[in-house]
Amino acid sequence: MEQFPDLLNGKTLLYVHGFASSGQSGTVKRLRNAFPNANVIAPDLPVHPEEAIALLHQVCADVHPDIILGTSMGGMYAEQLYGYDRILTNPALCIADTMAAHGLTGTQTFQNPRQDGQQTFYVDKALVKAYRTVSERRFSGLTTADGQPSPTAADERRRVYGLFGDADTLVDTFDLFHQHYPNAISFHGEHRMDDHSFVHSVLPVIRWVDDRQEHRDRPIIYIGIETLLNHGGPMHLDTPPASSAQKAVRQLIARYQLFFVAPALTAQPSLYATTTAWLQQYVNVPAWGHTIFTNQRHLLYGDYLVEALSTADTLATRLEFGSDTFKSWDDLITYFDRLGL
Repeated sequence: MEQFPDLLNGKTLLYVHGFASSGQSGTVKRLRNAFPNANVIAPDLPVHPEEAIALLHQVCADVHPDIILGTSMGGMYAEQLYGYDRILTNPALCIADTMAAHGLTGTQTFQNPRQDGQQTFYVDKALVKAYRTVSERRFSGLTTADGQPSPTAADERRRVYGLFGDADTLVDTFDLFHQHYPNAISFHGEHRMDDHSFVHSVLPVIRWVDDRQEHRDRPIIYIGIETLLNHGGPMHLDTPPASSAQKAVRQLIARYQLFFVAPALTAQPSLYATTTAWLQQYVNVPAWGHTIFTNQRHLLYGDYLVEALSTADTLATRLEFGSDTFKSWDDLITYFDRLGL
């Protein structure tokens, strides 16, 4: 898998693993490979949830992580580590219910090696009750004791992202999360993270967080949605985008801020949902929060506008898709590669 030495450079990432896992999982190896200049900390969590959350609070006090990534049960814990930038991937926010629904009681086997050499553990009713008690503290940092928004609630909501796999058959807490945090994102993937879901879903969010922390302003490219289509115009979102367009998005997002521009079809409001669903299906996470509906493209303030329309007097440098210079996305990729930005 590709490495990203410019991301999290010199920073500490705390990874919080899921149920019956450890700090020696494939995800940890993936993180250390992807971010060679980051310090990835991944402690083995105690089985008892009170001990686990206490350990995590101590780790945060000791190392002050720049970013926290939690998966499954680890996402439940990570949500409660207030005051840090956090990404929760398929968070098991109701872990006790998940354990009951999927038979995660009795003797359990750890899925990855642990530093203490322990291979199995036992889940009884008392332990399930303890998990329920800890998980029900979720969102507690967003309100005061009398139920009012906490002084830091707005900042917390901005700093937490939830990623939810659309093929996850184990956990479904999207709606619960979204009731408290706005940054709820659906991605193409199952419960367990793999290379594909990491690169196409988790990595873009890590890049957003790192850019914000570093006050890094990447050059902006506005992409007219019509340039992504195999045929037809923005009113005909009935086919997948051209494969070259999808490849271009994957390459450009590493160096630029991408925004996807669609017409504001006020006479056909249903097409807003259609366009959003099409981008969700084929562009997915990179399009979340990066979609603009407008009929005034000349007002878009940025570096480049890639479009097949004929917008005059643009504030951004206009690159006409389909012209002799930019007949295809391959031509555009060559152009941006030559810029060397």
